[in-house]
Amino acid sequence: MDALVTAFVAAFLAGWGDPTQRVTARLSARTGRPGLVILGLLAAIVASSVVAGAAGVLVAGTVPVRAMSLMVALALLYSGVAGLIPRRDPSLGSMTLPAVLIAAILSLAAEMGERAQFLTFALAGRFDSLPLTAAGAAAGTLAACLPAALLGDAFFGAVPLRAIRYAVAGLFLIAGFIVAVGALGLA
Repeated sequence: MDALVTAFVAAFLAGWGDPTQRVTARLSARTGRPGLVILGLLAAIVASSVVAGAAGVLVAGTVPVRAMSLMVALALLYSGVAGLIPRRDPSLGSMTLPAVLIAAILSLAAEMGERAQFLTFALAGRFDSLPLTAAGAAAGTLAACLPAALLGDAFFGAVPLRAIRYAVAGLFLIAGFIVAVGALGLA
């Protein structure tokens, strides 16, 4: 159960202001079909979470628990630093495919190499639980993206993304430092 809750919280926090959330808002506004955008988003984040979690469990089988704890610390520190870097809105390109397919493709592309994916990888390895970690991460990312899908472009005016990103970055940096100290046995 720890894997599920931890992955949910980590992915939910990491999702604020990230490209997946921005793509979701822009696509929802452009297509006017938030339901289809949410379906495409769901397919993409489930696939991304399962792949990242499977890789984490695979790596965890080859390294000691302490090393996986350090991996979690690095993922948290990376998430904190990445949250401090300003983001530009992603390009949506042409809209010749069905909305659900466009949402799935663009959301999957936006997820590649993002904070939630690294956190899912590290947490799945640390807890050695692919199903719970992947489910928690997918649900957390979906929860972060739902307001964007429902509000469309109004999301950017209604939510103070910059302040949220900086606050979450600070939380990730503090958590990463604490986990690193514990993993290194310095406490």
